[in-house]
Amino acid sequence: MIHEILIVGPLQCNCSILGDEVSHEAIVVDPGDNISRIVSTLEKHQLTVKQIVVTHAHIDHIAGAQRLKQLTGAPILYNQNDLPLVKMMDVQAGWLGIATPDVAPPDASLEDGQTISITGLTGSILHTPGHTEGSVCLYLPKQALLLAGDTLFAGSVGRTDLPGGNTQKLIQSIHESLLTLPDEVTVIPGHGAKTTIGTERDSNPFLQ
Repeated sequence: MIHEILIVGPLQCNCSILGDEVSHEAIVVDPGDNISRIVSTLEKHQLTVKQIVVTHAHIDHIAGAQRLKQLTGAPILYNQNDLPLVKMMDVQAGWLGIATPDVAPPDASLEDGQTISITGLTGSILHTPGHTEGSVCLYLPKQALLLAGDTLFAGSVGRTDLPGGNTQKLIQSIHESLLTLPDEVTVIPGHGAKTTIGTERDSNPFLQ
């Protein structure tokens, strides 16, 4: 598997490009900004985007999705419970003092247990509300890899003080959907350094 992590946008979001070396199909997760860099990376590996997955509809994760769709034709997938956040994208842009990006409802909603696949690569969606109502993670069991969005971080958890946030739901989501995964699973959070499920189960102060 090809896995490139690009740090994009003013809030340094981790955008993942997941590609198959044989089929040259790809999934782009959280294209929040810097679409030209994302496209250059795709071209470097000769990858064709088949799906654009957004873990949640905060501006730093979704802002470039529509532009990437225009360039690639790939559908945008995120959970419909985050539509209220999409409708207040102008407010989100105001928080950062940037222009309001072009955003739209998802081409399809991501639901818990749903399979996400391209030729040679398969994962499943874990609905993990708490950071937002529609927050999801993408789990690839064969690669022991979890793209956690802003649900779980190295030594921390997602903030819950923004619209749609709920601390109780977040902790419940992590315990029920993420800490049940094997210890060796690598976690790529939405921002910052990678970690593992085992490390967070053992030492994350928010989960004890």
